[in-house]
Amino acid sequence: MPRDLRAVTRIDRAAECDPRDAGMREAGVAAIWSAVERLYRTGLQPAMTLVLRRRGRVVMKRAIGCVSGNLPGQRGAQVPLDPDAPLCMFSASKAISALLVHKLVDQGKLSLEDRVADYIPEFAARGKGSVSVRQLLAHRAGIPALPVRDPQPEILGDWDRIVQMLCAAPPFDPDFARQAYHALTCGYIVGELVRRAGAIELPQALRQWIAEPLGCRYLSYGLAPEHRAGLPRSVLTGPRPAWPLTVYVRHAIGVPFGRAVEFSNHEAFLSGVVPAGNIHATADDACRVFQMLLNGGELDGVRVLGEATVADARRPLGPIQYDRTLLLPMRFSAGFMLGEEPFGLYGPHCRQAFGHLGFMSVLCWADPQRDISVALLNTGKSIAPLGFLRLIQVMTAIAKACPPTAD
Repeated sequence: MPRDLRAVTRIDRAAECDPRDAGMREAGVAAIWSAVERLYRTGLQPAMTLVLRRRGRVVMKRAIGCVSGNLPGQRGAQVPLDPDAPLCMFSASKAISALLVHKLVDQGKLSLEDRVADYIPEFAARGKGSVSVRQLLAHRAGIPALPVRDPQPEILGDWDRIVQMLCAAPPFDPDFARQAYHALTCGYIVGELVRRAGAIELPQALRQWIAEPLGCRYLSYGLAPEHRAGLPRSVLTGPRPAWPLTVYVRHAIGVPFGRAVEFSNHEAFLSGVVPAGNIHATADDACRVFQMLLNGGELDGVRVLGEATVADARRPLGPIQYDRTLLLPMRFSAGFMLGEEPFGLYGPHCRQAFGHLGFMSVLCWADPQRDISVALLNTGKSIAPLGFLRLIQVMTAIAKACPPTAD
């Protein structure tokens, strides 16, 4: 941890506009970055990138931390992280993968009210025949956990086996009325749905339908070996989880906390297709996606999704509900975690915001009320209370610096 953080800070000044051109003040930008620096000084986030757009303009495009050289046991000089470095989006990948389904809606190849079993007949087993595509995307398909007692990293690449197991699994709620976050499972069924209804493989669909039209640098499932030199490792930081947190984490993600971090650096994870968890992107890539959604489906004159499709994707599936996996109250739409009043996932007074959380601290979202799109990607995986406090302070600083522009 250098005393002067400028040694591990990189700012793309050519990309950043004058804050006044986006309806912000320099003091507000400084306050946001000061909050990010305080988060970095906890030692819980070895590498972070942040992109903030307001009124469609890039106000902040920055990185703090290192690709290598700042982790315990690492030798050699510190290599500062570039703002355009690829990082894993973890569960924020779910929002991107859901857009592939919404693209099929645009193409007239399916409807969110269709049954999943209309395209994957074997999913109807054990009473799951009535589950709609919308329910699947909103974590009400009844399959929140992978039915494997001790999963190993290699299973992530065994697509057909996972799909077969999930199709054969009994639903935890036969009425499909109770919400239970599907940490990894929904991604495989979403992916199989895209494969069968769209007659296209997921990496190709993501590239053709989202990444290339938006001019993204990466935005891919996994990361090609030739790009991994710029990818910092995901690391377990802070105090090690103890009971009852160990029980909660395993309940939420299906494996112990440390094992999940190990999985994220494994070859099977980096080279495979894990729709709910392994999209790698720059913060700018992720922010482009959410700016496109904020714009109603287009960016820089390129139409990616229909405006009505985006509006429907953001529509809540009912009121806020206690989630049986996260053990927290949460509202979902068909692919997004939604904001709340008076304080929600994306900061204070964020009820209109929509986006997704990834592995405790990755956050990507858009807020129409504030006319912002934001991507905060990071590599530290921690349950330290100080880390959550500092993250909340970043969200609060963003909200304060970007007051509502619309009702």
